Amino acid sequence: MQKTISKEALSELPLQHFEGDVVVVEDESKIEELVRELEQHSVIGFDTETKPSFQKGKVNKVALLQLATSDQGYLFRMNKTGFHPALVRLLENQDIAKIGVGIRDDLRGLNRLVPFKHAGFVELQDYVKQVGIEDTSLRKLAGLVLHFRVSKRQRLSNWEAPHLTPSQVIYAATDAWVAIELYKKLTALFPKEEVQTLSI
Repeated sequence: MQKTISKEALSELPLQHFEGDVVVVEDESKIEELVRELEQHSVIGFDTETKPSFQKGKVNKVALLQLATSDQGYLFRMNKTGFHPALVRLLENQDIAKIGVGIRDDLRGLNRLVPFKHAGFVELQDYVKQVGIEDTSLRKLAGLVLHFRVSKRQRLSNWEAPHLTPSQVIYAATDAWVAIELYKKLTALFPKEEVQTLSI
């Protein structure tokens, strides 16, 4: 396993994105049912998006919570639905592993909406350091471990827009899906390495 990957090597890899079904959730009344679907899985991918602030000192609230299985993406538009109690329940469930990259900031942002006690979160940046991988961004990990690259073009787009564009939907679902694919591949490559969850 390579420890690093150059920008040049990364740019030569094929571009990949999530190709499963994606549910964009803007109706609060549907959240409980969708969370029950997610609760059937022991491992899910996790990410959030926040509208970028170009004003010094101003931090916007989390606008989107992305959760994914290997073939299904769920995009919860928090700016429209609020932080539903069913989502809090899911994020506090220690029996469901929530996998992400750089998730401490995501959790801080969610805690500004509703304080909760996160449980079962796995930070892949911590995990890969244990096996000697030095490049720990989601993009570079996808290149090193999965041998494809993901687009970051939509990262600074408006996540509070009235309607998400198809490109935003694919981008957001891909980030959560890549996390779960990385986890599956890494645990297969390094089966003896202990997977630790973030402490509260």
